[in-house]
Amino acid sequence: MHSFLEPGVIVRHPDRTDWGDGQVQSVAGHKVTVNFENAGKHVIDSDVVHLAVVSPDPRPDA
Repeated sequence: MHSFLEPGVIVRHPDRTDWGDGQVQSVAGHKVTVNFENAGKHVIDSDVVHLAVVSPDPRPDA
C-alpha cells in the first residue's frame, strides 16, 4: 500500500473518478473498505489499486 490509509481518510479511486470521493471505513491487511459518494461501499485490494488520498494525512508526524 503506497498511501497511508485508516478509517476516516478521504480517498479517490484513480480509475473510477465517477465514483467521487470515498471515506475509508476499514482496513484489513490489503483489503480497504471505502464508502464512495456516488457508488456506495466497495472493497478495494490496495495491492492492485493505489487509492489517492484526498484529505490530509492524519498521522501527527507526517
